[in-house]
Amino acid sequence: MNSLILSLLIFLPVIGSIIMLVVAKIKLEGREDFYKIIALFTTGLQLLLAGYLYLNFDPSLTVDNSPFTVQIPWIDYFNIEYFVGIDGLSMPMVLLTALLSFICIIISWNIDKKPLGYFSLFLLLDAGMMGVFLSFDFFLFYIFWEVMLLPMYFLIGIWGGPKRHYAAIKFFLYTLFGSVFMLLGMIALYFYSGAETFNLLTLIQVAPTIDAQLWGYNMQWLIWISLFIGFAIKIPIVPFHTWLPLAHVEAPTAISVILAGVLLKMGAYGLLRISYPLLPGEVIAFAYPLAILGVINIIWGAMNAIAQIDLKKMVAYSSVSHMGYVCLGMAAIVSNDPVGREFGMNGAVMQMFNHGTITAMLFILVGVIYEKAHHRWIVFPSDYEDKDLAGKPGFGGLGSQMPIYTGIVAFTFFAGLGLPGLSGFISEAFCFLGGFSVFKLITVIGTLGILLNAIYFLRAYQRVFLGKLNEKCKEYSDINNLELIAVVPLAIIVLFLGVNPQPLIDIISPAIETIISYITPLN
Repeated sequence: MNSLILSLLIFLPVIGSIIMLVVAKIKLEGREDFYKIIALFTTGLQLLLAGYLYLNFDPSLTVDNSPFTVQIPWIDYFNIEYFVGIDGLSMPMVLLTALLSFICIIISWNIDKKPLGYFSLFLLLDAGMMGVFLSFDFFLFYIFWEVMLLPMYFLIGIWGGPKRHYAAIKFFLYTLFGSVFMLLGMIALYFYSGAETFNLLTLIQVAPTIDAQLWGYNMQWLIWISLFIGFAIKIPIVPFHTWLPLAHVEAPTAISVILAGVLLKMGAYGLLRISYPLLPGEVIAFAYPLAILGVINIIWGAMNAIAQIDLKKMVAYSSVSHMGYVCLGMAAIVSNDPVGREFGMNGAVMQMFNHGTITAMLFILVGVIYEKAHHRWIVFPSDYEDKDLAGKPGFGGLGSQMPIYTGIVAFTFFAGLGLPGLSGFISEAFCFLGGFSVFKLITVIGTLGILLNAIYFLRAYQRVFLGKLNEKCKEYSDINNLELIAVVPLAIIVLFLGVNPQPLIDIISPAIETIISYITPLN
């Protein structure tokens, strides 16, 4: 049974999509509801399997001696394997993916436009995300990475907002551009490593010994740059970030949750899973640029968030800012202080998980108010179609009209700005502690992001929820039970890990120590 769990986590959503197609061929009354029920059952079962995996997961075991590992030949001629496994780096991401996928089906319950297409594509997206986090063969990893591209393109392009077509194309082209570079890096690893395999455990042993040049450039550097571009676009690192705000704004709420909660983490995960252990010398050489890019992300993303008058776009730019903490923490691996290395690397992975839960809450809550108001404007733009509203507040005084919703938003905003006692504070503090141990000036500049975060979150809260109730908001009802079911579990996780982060640290620390062991002997 243990050896089947990982495959079930990946392929259950595919089975769910196939069942939907079968149901579509049967003339059943109200079959649109069947699509939703199938999707909910599939993601719910996947979440239960992820929970079972977590309860029986031993972080001290490596992939090659774990009972959950599956390694069988796939394409023998090229030494390509179906190799899936789990370790402390992927376990939090598997839990996050399963949880957010289940929640996204709940918040998509009102989707009535082509439900077969929406829910079947969402399940295929779910399968691709799971496959990325569980793959230990680079070829298999790349396939799942690409599998995500097409469902996301259609989910934005069909069910998105007014500029959905442009947003979908921009997302597709940016991601495909990065994938081309990743493919080149993968091919170079296969041929220049001498092992002629895509097995990541084997490549970890042989890739650091690559001694070749191409057009006068060191091959390891070329591979590092190729992989970095592919992963940087997904994180996204400035200046590769411009696809993200538009994709968020135009995407349906559930897809925005997946974009920020899971897809952005795949870039950082790819660096830690592939680039760090395979190319340790390049990790050391690129640490300072990565730290600088991380701080640019922190400051640039936050300043852009301050400038926004669209709530969803503000949250989108906040994601750019918060992923900068991950980059800063990852760069701290070159610290001469062992404690600093541990702080930075653990903080980076913790931030990946914690930001996933917090930003998911933020996008869900923005979706709640959009369903009632049919707009997200903090202040209506000067060129708004209704000239009577142009330049005027979009909301105001919602605290008295929607008290429960207001309280949950306050909780989430404070989690986003890093309030002590909530999970965002712990991971950000660890990233800064690690960064300060080696990049003191850079890290000091990065801490300005904390102040900037507080500015855009608190200013938005004041304009939307405080003061006199806007006349146009008098008919709004408070958050409903279905929306609470989606938000409350995430809030519990944010609070629990803010008070007691040890369970998350216990999962990821052994895997982080292994990654550090590949880098520090060269440092």
